[in-house]
Amino acid sequence: MTAQEARLCGLLLREHFGEVVEKIGTHLLRSGAQNLRTIVNESGTPIDLVKKSLCVLMKHGACRFSIGRKGPGSPVEYQASCERILGILRYPRYIYTAKTLYSDTGELIIEELLQRGHMTMSSIVKMVADRLTHNMEEGRSIEYNEVVSTFSKLVETHFLQRCPPVSEVVPPVSTAPTVPGAPAAPVSTGPPTPESFSDCYLVPSVSLAGRGKRRRSGEDVVLDQGTTKKAKTDLQTHGDEGIYWQVNFERFHLHFRDQTIISAVASKLDQTSSEIVRTMLRMSEVTTTPSASCTQALSANEVFRSLPANYSISRPVLDQYLTLLVDDPMEFVGKTGDSGGGMYVVNLHKALTNLARATLESVVQEKFGSRSARIFRLLLRKRHLEQKQVEDFAMIPAKEAKDMLYTLMSENLVLLQELPKTPDHAPSRTFYLYTVNQLATARMLLQHCYKTVANLIDRRLFETKESKRLLEKSQRIEAIMASLQASGAEPEQLTEVEEMISAPEKQQLESLRHHINKLDSAENQVDETIFLLKSYVASTARITR
Repeated sequence: MTAQEARLCGLLLREHFGEVVEKIGTHLLRSGAQNLRTIVNESGTPIDLVKKSLCVLMKHGACRFSIGRKGPGSPVEYQASCERILGILRYPRYIYTAKTLYSDTGELIIEELLQRGHMTMSSIVKMVADRLTHNMEEGRSIEYNEVVSTFSKLVETHFLQRCPPVSEVVPPVSTAPTVPGAPAAPVSTGPPTPESFSDCYLVPSVSLAGRGKRRRSGEDVVLDQGTTKKAKTDLQTHGDEGIYWQVNFERFHLHFRDQTIISAVASKLDQTSSEIVRTMLRMSEVTTTPSASCTQALSANEVFRSLPANYSISRPVLDQYLTLLVDDPMEFVGKTGDSGGGMYVVNLHKALTNLARATLESVVQEKFGSRSARIFRLLLRKRHLEQKQVEDFAMIPAKEAKDMLYTLMSENLVLLQELPKTPDHAPSRTFYLYTVNQLATARMLLQHCYKTVANLIDRRLFETKESKRLLEKSQRIEAIMASLQASGAEPEQLTEVEEMISAPEKQQLESLRHHINKLDSAENQVDETIFLLKSYVASTARITR
């Protein structure tokens, strides 16, 4: 874990769970696996707060526990997951995807699970039905069965999964530091994963009948664990007690990867080509493993039969499109055989590699200009070039090419490799070749992205803190307005309350909201780059194993 990742994790924990959880979470990230007593002593936090913080982190999957390194009988140790904490940054994207695929009901199911970590199916159904009913017109409500249907679809498509059962003995967490050149530590089997038991995607039979209830103002909200008075009096069982559900982030990531490839094909070629690739990805969803470098081979006949009905293209036209995709330099689709009209695969790793390369080229162009981007692109294509060759191929004067190369070298975007002819490494008898290490450059850019997101969050928190008084005043007035409207107040009363905020304050509020929206939008855009680069780095690591 790098310093930028640790800083971003701390900001995300503070924003979503508060300063105490941030303190414990960042302490575990920096210190590795520790038992409860060590955490209390080293963090200087009361034991009650440490226990509550660990409960919050574990409920959201950001921390896991195992038996101590000394074996059975030793104190349980806790370790925070940097990867899982950084996933908080992608919550808006998960929710938006659920809304796109499964409408408002799917959106609220994912939102509730992300907010609470894990819940039982019956609790989710009731809560989502109540929220949907509350937003409907007076006299209308939604049936529990409609929410159950959407929940089942999310499980069927693996966007939701059961939480793994907690075994009595969990293997110890490996905390050995990673030293370059040192032999790798033995890989721990780790705690059970959801996919390791057969009922991971089995929806229980839940006895739920009724409709969502409209929540009145001041009424307690029923929580998953039944902490309010109303929940304590509700002793009805539904048949799913003890079965908890969580969001399957890996499934969302596969969907994001596929959508990234489809969007790239649409941008590079046309909509019909992207629909062909979408069909191929959809057909191979079940048969292709998440770590595969390409999808399972599909025949042109199968692709033709599976195309959507609104794409009424003939078979010869499909063959032309497939040939176009195969011949494209981005190598989104590859041909593996001639049976069945031709066997085709989607090259997942090559697609991610080329998309990551395009991202790096775009960054260089934005930061250093089109000529530097031309040199960078040339080195990516040719691998190794001398300075004279760079000048000739890029058609840039020698002095300018030299300055650009040195600027790119100072930013660690271009490397200089020495190839001596003789053992004495004399400069006159040495080749000096410029090159680009795409994987290392992608990792460096990934760290820059983490730093950028952390700066954006810092700025947003600063803007909010500076206008805290005005925001609180606006919230109070909005609450009064809502209360008056609910009680059927006169228009004169509403106008009088609205005038409690002066014109300059309204202008300041509008300006603040505009800035916050821009910062939020920038965070989401940078996260898309982070996801692409991380997918490329992970895919390359799997290929080179």
